[in-house]
Order: sequence, then C-alpha cells, then structure tokens
Amino acid sequence: MEDLPKDPFMLVCWVNMKLRDDFSSLQELCDALDIDAASLTARLHDAGFYYMPEINQFR
Repeated sequence: MEDLPKDPFMLVCWVNMKLRDDFSSLQELCDALDIDAASLTARLHDAGFYYMPEINQFR
C-alpha cells in the first residue's frame, strides 16, 4: 500500500475513480492491485469513509 496516496481524501478519490472506471467491486480492485482490502477499508474508515457495495463507492 506504499504506492497509494497518503492523504485520506486523495486516497478515497483515487479508489472511487478506480472503482467507477476499472473494477466492479472493492475485492476485484484489491486483488488486481495486490492491496489488502481490510487495511484499505480500515484506513478509509479512520478518515470517516465507508464502503457501500450497492453503489461500489466509499462515502
């Protein structure tokens, strides 16, 4: 996860863009980019963002 944006607001924008444009689920994104889904979710949760699978976005 060291290549991901450090700022949580930049990170959520980047993840949501990838989810919108390239991946149909958070798990697919994490598998393809070799990212630990639990760590990513926790990092964004700490910044106040929650993954909503029904819209495939963090809000």
